[in-house]
Amino acid sequence: MSHLVHGMGTESVAPDWPPLTLTEVDAVLRRYPQAAGARALTWRSPRPLSAAGLVETARGGSVFVKRHHRRVRSLDGLHEEHAFLAHLRRGGAAVVDVMTDDEGGTAVAVGEWTYEVHSVGDGEDLYREAISWSPFTQPSHAHAAGRALAELHEAARGYAAPPRAPRQLTAGFAIFAGDDPIAAVDQYAAVRPALAEDLSARSWREDVERWHLPHHERLRSQLAALDPLWTHNDFHASNLLWRSTPASTVSGSTVRVSTVHVSTVLDFGLCDRAFAVHDLATAIERNAVEWIALDAKGEGAVHPDAALALVDGYQEIRKLTESERAALPDLLALCHADYALSEIDYFRDVTGSAQNAELAYRYFVDHTAWFAGPAGARFLDRLRAALGD
Repeated sequence: MSHLVHGMGTESVAPDWPPLTLTEVDAVLRRYPQAAGARALTWRSPRPLSAAGLVETARGGSVFVKRHHRRVRSLDGLHEEHAFLAHLRRGGAAVVDVMTDDEGGTAVAVGEWTYEVHSVGDGEDLYREAISWSPFTQPSHAHAAGRALAELHEAARGYAAPPRAPRQLTAGFAIFAGDDPIAAVDQYAAVRPALAEDLSARSWREDVERWHLPHHERLRSQLAALDPLWTHNDFHASNLLWRSTPASTVSGSTVRVSTVHVSTVLDFGLCDRAFAVHDLATAIERNAVEWIALDAKGEGAVHPDAALALVDGYQEIRKLTESERAALPDLLALCHADYALSEIDYFRDVTGSAQNAELAYRYFVDHTAWFAGPAGARFLDRLRAALGD
């Protein structure tokens, strides 16, 4: 069967980017002394926005190779991500190593492509095939993910790089971080001509005024109290590796219960400067609502217990401030906006898919609009009640 990737819905689709081949990864890995070439491609990722996979190297062991089109990630764009990863590693975060080539670079360019090579990370890839917005399979995973996110934020402290340059597919918090979101969308689109052209045919101002601005009005009084922080911005279960500590017994009596923890955090492709609580909101948005299953499952696709477990785990490591607790519910309704707009730009400018651009616009509007309906309002009410405890 030909290689398929995740689509914008529940079905797998043909990839926009050609899958990695053994010949190409061998040529790339010959530039990395730790690898000295490739022996076998053992797994290809189903993620759709690049081509990636696990490769057995000529020196033994495996590495993770990821290939981007240079219009999506230039060497400079990858260096932004790798510099943040280096800071996190120095701070003790459980993240992968970025390998360096024979010239000391952390990424290489070959023709129209750019490549990065990572260690595979420690732990089990329990959610390897999970599509976007898949839920945690058990509450303990949500709790462990919350702890891991807080640990990541602790390691990120002190990283003072400015926000990323305008690029395809990033997910910070620029649109609703100021006083005038309408002007911010205009500014965001002004440096992304394909997005500007797409939005010119839509009633986006009316949509933002109707659905987004009520959340922004409640949020804006808290924004000045939120400290800027570089964040992951795609903290989904499928970007985590896991380890379990088995229960132990002494003379037939259990003295420690089995626990699960996040052993590695993966995929910093959407990282940027935002706020810690924005990253927590994104983690809830990614893991606690099955957005593409709402029509089929109704409220069965909504998992408030997972959201509360994420918050509980997070606060075991890093307590939310009063302003962060006040901001979190409305951030949850807005945290996806920057990425949704960047997806529209990507689908219009790079892949030329009007259909996917339309789905990305619906993502921009409908996820926020859902919180104005009965199910979304109940979700936010429950979150507010828990944060008020």
